[in-house]
Amino acid sequence: MENIYIVRHCEAQGQPPEARLTEKGLQQANELAAFFADKKIDRIITSPYKRAIDTMQPFATKVNVEIELDDRLTERVLSTKNLPDWLEKLEASFEDLDLKYDDGESSREAMNRIVEVVDDVINTDDHQNTIIVTHGNLMSLLLKHFNQEFGFEEWKNLRNPEVYLLNHEKGRVTQLEFTVTT
Repeated sequence: MENIYIVRHCEAQGQPPEARLTEKGLQQANELAAFFADKKIDRIITSPYKRAIDTMQPFATKVNVEIELDDRLTERVLSTKNLPDWLEKLEASFEDLDLKYDDGESSREAMNRIVEVVDDVINTDDHQNTIIVTHGNLMSLLLKHFNQEFGFEEWKNLRNPEVYLLNHEKGRVTQLEFTVTT
C-alpha cells in the first residue's frame, strides 16, 4: 500500500518564495515532526519555497531523509498584476478551471502540474510512504482533482499546516486529523 501525505506548509511571514516561518510556524513544524514520528516515511518532496522546506526540516533531520525540491510544487500565480479583487477572481477560477488572468496560470494548468508530481511518486517503485509539501491553492486543486466537491469554500477553510492522505491503492484522499496546539 502506498501512502502519499499532502501537506500545506506551516504559518509563514508572507507570500514571497523566501518568506520564513513565523515563530508559531516553527512550533507547528516541530508538531508535524511529532505527528509523522510513527509513520515510516521514505521520501519527502517540497516546493522550493523556504516556508515549505522549513515545514518538513525538523522531521527530515530527525529521520535522516533528504528533502527533494520540485518546482512543480510552487504556489500558483493567479496573475502577475496586482488584483484588488483577487479573492473573487480566485473563486471564479475554481468554477472555471480554464479561466486565466494576466500572465497567470489557470486552475487546470496548476492542477496538472501537481497531479504530475503525484503520478511520478506513484510510478516510482522504491517508495511506500511519501510526504509532499506545497501551498494552499495548489493543494486545494489537487484535492479537487480527486474530489470534484472540493472548491473555493474548502480552500478558504484550509489551515496552516493541513495534512491529507492519498492512499494510492484505494484511490482516495482523506483529511487526516492533525491538531495544531500552538
